[in-house]
Amino acid sequence: MKASQFFISTLKEAPADAEVVSHQLMMRAGLIKKLGAGIYNYMPMGLRVIRKVEAIVREEMNRAGAVEMSMPVIQPAELWQETGRFEKMGPEMLRIKDRHGRDYVVQPTSEEVITDVMRQDIKSYKQLPKNLYQIQTKFRDERRPRFGLMRGREFLMKDAYSFDRDQASAKASYQVMAQAYRRIFDRFGLTYRAVAADSGAIGGDLSEEFQVIAATGEDAIVYCPGSDYAANMEKAEALAPEGPRSAPSQAMAKTPTPGKATCADVAELLGQPLARTVKSLVLATDELNDYDEVVKTRVWLLLLRGDHDMNEVKVGKLPGLDAGFRFATGAEIEDHFGCMPGYLGPVGLKKPLNIVADREVAVLGDWICGANEVDFHITGVNWGRDLPEP
Repeated sequence: MKASQFFISTLKEAPADAEVVSHQLMMRAGLIKKLGAGIYNYMPMGLRVIRKVEAIVREEMNRAGAVEMSMPVIQPAELWQETGRFEKMGPEMLRIKDRHGRDYVVQPTSEEVITDVMRQDIKSYKQLPKNLYQIQTKFRDERRPRFGLMRGREFLMKDAYSFDRDQASAKASYQVMAQAYRRIFDRFGLTYRAVAADSGAIGGDLSEEFQVIAATGEDAIVYCPGSDYAANMEKAEALAPEGPRSAPSQAMAKTPTPGKATCADVAELLGQPLARTVKSLVLATDELNDYDEVVKTRVWLLLLRGDHDMNEVKVGKLPGLDAGFRFATGAEIEDHFGCMPGYLGPVGLKKPLNIVADREVAVLGDWICGANEVDFHITGVNWGRDLPEP
């Protein structure tokens, strides 16, 4: 093709909303043009890149024995309602109606459709294993699209689905796919790790993500450079604290902390390490009847070390909280603690509740927490002596 016939649209400067380097370079090189929030046109040069990427992916998927097909972007809601994911997927899944008022979804993924295809045609385990894949447009209505194509709403995705006779066969199929992924990323020249991950709304208890090691991105991961271990923060599990809990060396005392409502402020005022403080997070779980009416509410107190943060995905896997939880209301907190947030603690509760202590909190001695009274905290708190063992 002659250069005069080709269409290239470059920019001298990247748009102000292009935060990361990849977004800036793609915009300046004319690979993509923004149409709306998280929605981009692939310009001729960008499309050529996409087609080359697709070619590598197809070669390796076909080499691994997967068979390509294509599933509709618009899918009947009945399939999603059958699996319970029509509601579970939340606002990220775009729901639409046709002219007859029938519900449809714009596919964020295609587990429902591929399973419907297979249940119509697979009549015997002797027909297994089967592995089908597609390269197809997906749409997820992200709350805050950003980083260009990295967190877009409409995007191109290769998704593959294997069907196997038993768990051992499924694991074998996965290993074939994992090797195919490694060959793909090696051909791209990327530095990556296979990362243990939370499976989220897709379900299941075994999940692995291949993540490129980069300074910019959406996920924080932990990995060991000397082994194959890697996990994202929702899945990574800290080592259990070493050594026994130290014996009490202080008397428990209510200490004035005027105007100090955060662990950091309290630690600074008292001249103590932040790791000696304990933060109190109040959660609630609701039991519903068949009419989605709340029939029973349980309040939970989650205790974390003052220098740690709560990971909601991990909390959502705790027994009793795994069916869904929310943060307690002001009225529920007042009812159980008799105090506003910022000065809460497990000592001297107005009403009993479910207490969950993080491992690091469980081995603390002489720790500091709220006194359930404004402008006061308690110092020298110890398990076994001042509170039941967690």
